[in-house]
Amino acid sequence: MTKRTGSTAFTGSRTFTGTLRLARLALRRDRVQLPLWLLGLTAVTGTVASSVLGLYASEREQVAYARSSAMSAVSRVFNGVVPEPTPGAIVVAESFSLVAVLAGLMSILAVVRHTRRSEETGRAELIGSMVVGRHAMLTAALLVTVGANALLAVLVAAVLLAAGLPAGGSLLMAAAIGACGAAFAGVAAVTAQVTESARAANGIAAAVLGLCYLLRGLGDGLATAEADGLRVTSLWPSWLSPLGWGQRTEPFTADRLWPLLLHAALLALLTWTAYRLTDHRDVGTGMLPVRRGPATAPRALLSPLGLAWRLQRGVLYGWAAGLLVVGGMLGALGDQAEELLGTSDELAEVVGRLGGTGDPVDVYFTAMMGFTGVLVAGYTVQALLRMRAEETGPLEAVLATAVSRSRWMAAHITCAVLGTAAVLAVTGLANGLAYAVAAGSVDRMPALLGAAMVQLPATLALAGFVIAVLGLLPRWSVAISWTALAACLLIGQVGPILELPQWAADLSPFTHTPALPSSGLALLPLTALSACAIALSAAGLWLFRRRDLALTL
Repeated sequence: MTKRTGSTAFTGSRTFTGTLRLARLALRRDRVQLPLWLLGLTAVTGTVASSVLGLYASEREQVAYARSSAMSAVSRVFNGVVPEPTPGAIVVAESFSLVAVLAGLMSILAVVRHTRRSEETGRAELIGSMVVGRHAMLTAALLVTVGANALLAVLVAAVLLAAGLPAGGSLLMAAAIGACGAAFAGVAAVTAQVTESARAANGIAAAVLGLCYLLRGLGDGLATAEADGLRVTSLWPSWLSPLGWGQRTEPFTADRLWPLLLHAALLALLTWTAYRLTDHRDVGTGMLPVRRGPATAPRALLSPLGLAWRLQRGVLYGWAAGLLVVGGMLGALGDQAEELLGTSDELAEVVGRLGGTGDPVDVYFTAMMGFTGVLVAGYTVQALLRMRAEETGPLEAVLATAVSRSRWMAAHITCAVLGTAAVLAVTGLANGLAYAVAAGSVDRMPALLGAAMVQLPATLALAGFVIAVLGLLPRWSVAISWTALAACLLIGQVGPILELPQWAADLSPFTHTPALPSSGLALLPLTALSACAIALSAAGLWLFRRRDLALTL
C-alpha cells in the first residue's frame, strides 16, 4: 500500500514537469501583447478616475450623478449601481465593468493561445515529445495569465492612488478587477479542453463572459431605487456573475472582502475541472465530438468569395448581435440625454466636445455614434485578421490551386467591408428604434441611421491600415492592428478630456468624421478617408503579392 502511494505521488509530480520552462516560453511569446493589454487597461482606469474627479468635484454634482443613475435603468445596466454619492463610488461605476470585462477578455485570449491554439498548430505535440507533463502546458498558461491579472491589479491600484483616491478602496477595486480576470482564465481553461479549435474555445468563453455581463446588467437594471432616490439594491441575477461579485465588494463604500473568495473558489473549481478533462482526452482532440458536415460542399465554396464568407460569417453574426444590444441601450438612453448632461456642467462641456453643439439629444447621439464607430471597427479588424490566421494554416494549399493571392485577399476584404456596412446599419437602426420606443417618436430614425453609416469611411481607413500591415509586417499584424484600434478608441473618447493637441487627435480617422446628427454632412473628409482606405488597401495587396508567406506565428 505504501509503495502504491509513493508511485501515485511520483506520477502526480511528473504531470507538472516542465511547467516553469513553458511559463517562460509563454512570457516570451506574449512579451508584446500582455504589456500592451496591461498598459492599456491601466491607462483607461487612470484616465476615467482623473476625469471623474474633475467632472464631479462638488457634493452637489455627486448627488446629482447618483440620483440620475438610480433613476435610469439603462445607466445601471451599463455601469452598475452607485452605492453612495462619493467620488470613489462614481469611479467604480464609470470604469469597473469596462475594465473587468476587458481583463476577462485578455485572460480568455491568453489561456486559449497557450493551450488549444498550441495544439491546433501542432506546437503542443512537438513540445509533448520532450520531457513535459500532461498538465504542464495548462498550468503554465494559468500561471502566466493569473500573474498578469495580479500585475494588472497592482498597476490599477497605483493609478487610483496617484489620482488621490483612498487607499483601502483603491486596493479593493484593483483586487476585484484582477479577480474577475483570473476567474475567466478558468473559464477559458475549460473551454480549451472541450473544443477542438481555438476559435471555438474563444467563442464559447467570450459567450460566457457576455452572459455574465448580461446577468450583472439584469440584476442592476431591474432593481428599484430606495426611498431617498439615491441608492439602489441589486437583485439576485447579479450574484450569478463574477462581474457582479466584483461590484458587490463596493470599494470606497462598504469595502467588502469576502466576495473575492467566490472568485477564488470559481477559479479553483474550473482549474480542477480542466485538469480532469485533460486526463480524459488526447492531444489535439476535444471532449465534444466534431459535428460531421454535409457529404457534399455547397457550390459557393468553389470560389474564394464563398469560402471567405463561410469563414467570416460567425464573427459577423456575433458582432451584429452584440452591437444590436449596445445600440438599443444607447438609443433608449437618448431620451434621458438632457437630464444626464444636467448632472454636471463639466460633463456637459466634455460631451459637447465629443458631439458638438445644439440640441442635447443630437449632441448625445453624435458622441455615442463616434464611440459606436470604433466598436464596429473592432469587427472589421477581427474579420481582416482572419487572413493572418489562414496564412499560418491552410492558405498554402489554397494558393496551390488556380486561386491567385490577389483574388484570395480581395475575397476576404470584400466580406469584411460588406459586413462592416451591415453592422453599422444594424447599430443605427437599433439606436433609432430604441429611441423611438423611449421617446414615442420616429422622427430621428433616418438621422440616426445616417449618423451610423457616416462612420463607414473612417472604419474603412482603419481597415486599409490593417491590410497594409498584413502585407508589410505579417508576424506583427495582430498586435499592431489591435493597438491601432485601441489608440483610436482612446483618442476619440479620452482625447477631448485630456485636451490632446490637434495633430495627435488627427491621427485617428474617426476625428475627421462629420458630427452627425448635431451638424451637417461634409463630403470632403469622407472622400479623403475613402481615398486613404483605397490607397492603403492597394499597398497591402501589392506587398502581399511580393513577399513570402509567413507560415509561423
